[in-house]
Amino acid sequence: MPIKNRVSLIPAIAFGIAIASLPALAAPKVDRSVQRQHYRNVIQSIEHGPADAWKREVADLADYPLLPYVELAVLKRGNAKLSLAQVEAFIKRWPDSLIARDLRESMLRQLTTSQDWPAFLKLWSASSADDLQCAWQRARIASGETPDYNRDIARLWMQPRPTPPSCDPLFAWSRQKGSLTDAEVWKRIEGAAAAANPGTVSSVANLLDAADKDAANRIAASVRDPATTLAKAAQWVDSPRNRDAVSFGMMRYARKNSGAAETLWADLGDRFKWDAAQKNRVLNAIAVYRATSFEADALARLKALPSEAEDDSSREWRVRVALANLDWNETLAALDGMSEAQKADAHWRYLRARVLGKLDRKPEAETIFLDVAKEANFHGFLAADWINTPYTICPTRIASDTTAEQAIADQPDLARALEFYALGDLVKARREWNFALQKFDPGQRQLAADFAYRNEWFDRAVFLLSSSPETMSFYEQRFPLGQRARVVRNSHEAGIDPAWSYAIIRAESAWMTDAHSHADAYGLMQLLPAVAKKVANAAKLNYSRPDDLFDPALNIQLGTLFLGQMANQYSGSPWLASAAYNAGGAPVGRWLDARGTMEPDFFIETIPYKETREYVARVLAFSVIYDWRLNQKVIPLATRMPKVGQAYKAPKDDAQRKAVVCKPATPHPDPAPADEEREASTQSP
Repeated sequence: MPIKNRVSLIPAIAFGIAIASLPALAAPKVDRSVQRQHYRNVIQSIEHGPADAWKREVADLADYPLLPYVELAVLKRGNAKLSLAQVEAFIKRWPDSLIARDLRESMLRQLTTSQDWPAFLKLWSASSADDLQCAWQRARIASGETPDYNRDIARLWMQPRPTPPSCDPLFAWSRQKGSLTDAEVWKRIEGAAAAANPGTVSSVANLLDAADKDAANRIAASVRDPATTLAKAAQWVDSPRNRDAVSFGMMRYARKNSGAAETLWADLGDRFKWDAAQKNRVLNAIAVYRATSFEADALARLKALPSEAEDDSSREWRVRVALANLDWNETLAALDGMSEAQKADAHWRYLRARVLGKLDRKPEAETIFLDVAKEANFHGFLAADWINTPYTICPTRIASDTTAEQAIADQPDLARALEFYALGDLVKARREWNFALQKFDPGQRQLAADFAYRNEWFDRAVFLLSSSPETMSFYEQRFPLGQRARVVRNSHEAGIDPAWSYAIIRAESAWMTDAHSHADAYGLMQLLPAVAKKVANAAKLNYSRPDDLFDPALNIQLGTLFLGQMANQYSGSPWLASAAYNAGGAPVGRWLDARGTMEPDFFIETIPYKETREYVARVLAFSVIYDWRLNQKVIPLATRMPKVGQAYKAPKDDAQRKAVVCKPATPHPDPAPADEEREASTQSP
């Protein structure tokens, strides 16, 4: 938006005159640091100060990117309820902005509550929010239109998660009109049950008649509390819905207690006339979850699965169980049984080469290793070590375009994002950033990522560039050397490799300084408050509350000390310490007791927790890349993976390193969710 359209706002706010009646004013250029302080003062004064105190500094914000936030704060002063006319005027002044969109959607929700559908339609603009999508269809109905079920309603209906309350009247209308049939209702119930969402099943059940409602609620109960509910299943009538209740409940039961599920299935398996889908989901669940515990019957169960009961998970676990048994022929047979997509993945190609080597088929193994070694990932680096070739890392620079870069820097939404970042309001900064990205083409997104990187807003560059094969080669932006002096110094003080510390930061938080997980871990290195307190006390460092861990300096200092302590528990081994850092010491102890004699790469493959299995591989690969970023050459990955019990010491700066070359291959995304707000997931296979 041109400056002249924005600065006319200031006198209007300051003197209470209608904005449209004022001429545009030329705004002087002001130091942003001064404006930021004035912005803080103005917002504080608007919210808590005397009536007109905020007006003293507001004139200095004439060209400030966050000016619309000042105006909205004035409009809402004293928790004032805005009129429709005020909302429309604000949207007109700040069109196509995040703050205007948010204000519009807030007012639309108020109008939904009051069912003022004419006003709703007048204010309506397309929204991705499900509750507003439902409200829009209700407004259309109120105005005499008839939404089409397949085009307008089915997408809102067919989802496993609970839908917003504003959708309930729409679904009731669709049910009354006959378009939301029993078949559609049951389809959603089955999807929600398969996704383990009993609350959705119970909610949807209210649309059914009494008998069907009872059957649906039985399914919900089986998913919610399988042990208690399925204990009564032997007395149930053999009906399709009761069979669904058993089969969906058994899926959850097997996950929680595969042994108990196996015993129950032995009793119930012959009592009901299962269809193929019902029986296969039970057989698959029992086989897979027996495998995750490496039970004695796991391999036999996996091999006995009908082909239609197999999926990628069952095929992977057949490989892992055979591998844990050190049965190379069975492992190779399991690899042969994988889907074509799985066979093409570097992960399983590497493992095939390793198994072929165990079977003395070394020429075949070397051919595969040569191919896998072209990839810059965990298995590619290991493959290169097996055949003693340099690592393949092919960096690309983001093309420079001064005009385009300036356009990115001047983009209003991105300017607001950078201002919130500078102010330390990272939540608002990320929202403005995401809003800005919607307006960029792929080339502009790359420039925006580089712009964020150059402004040391590293996590935006990491997330934006790490989810697409086309941008994976931008290693500088994807693997920032932020806080370099501190990371290197603190790592050396803790007796660990700085590349490993960097890898942990990158894997744990992707450089989000304010990351806070569901597991209550904080900051760059995702420290638990209790751990941080213990480490801080031992090191005599100042730490008083969890929010202190959002300070990068303290987080890195405590995190590297903790990493050093973890490494010492495992003879210095970074790969085992990484596993314990993610999963905890107790699970790692159990895995070592069961399979501690395995070679490290095989052991990692048999880690039962999917999150930890992928985490260890990711951290080790990131260690190689950060070693290269720091030193241009790298410590071989194989040396970072000593056998269990073998002593390991962090490499010195003058340690012998191997070369890195560029032999282009198709890059692969990081083996981790790219959703920027992701948090620690539940440990599960």
